Amino acid sequence: MAESIPKITILKGAAPDLSAATFRLNDESHTIGNALRWMLMKNPEVEFCGYSAPHPSENAIQVRIQMYDGKSALTALIQALDQLDTLFASIDEAYRANLLAGKFERWDEKS
Repeated sequence: MAESIPKITILKGAAPDLSAATFRLNDESHTIGNALRWMLMKNPEVEFCGYSAPHPSENAIQVRIQMYDGKSALTALIQALDQLDTLFASIDEAYRANLLAGKFERWDEKS
């Protein structure tokens, strides 16, 4: 049986109090990376946040978070993921409501 890869791992070099850490998010790409960085930077307790894709053939991103005043980067990451989940659910709800209302222009391509 294949070993299960965790969704999020903390990479070596994290501060002992986790006020600065780099997280690896497996099976993710720039799509979530940029949104996550944006949400983290809205948090006034976050001093720095950046992300990168370690290699184009790897389906993973690395997110670096540094906090002010010894706050937890892990807590900030979890909060940002929860906030994105709420935001995406709100967008989905509004999209579905507008789709059901049918108040949009329809365009059919002629053969």
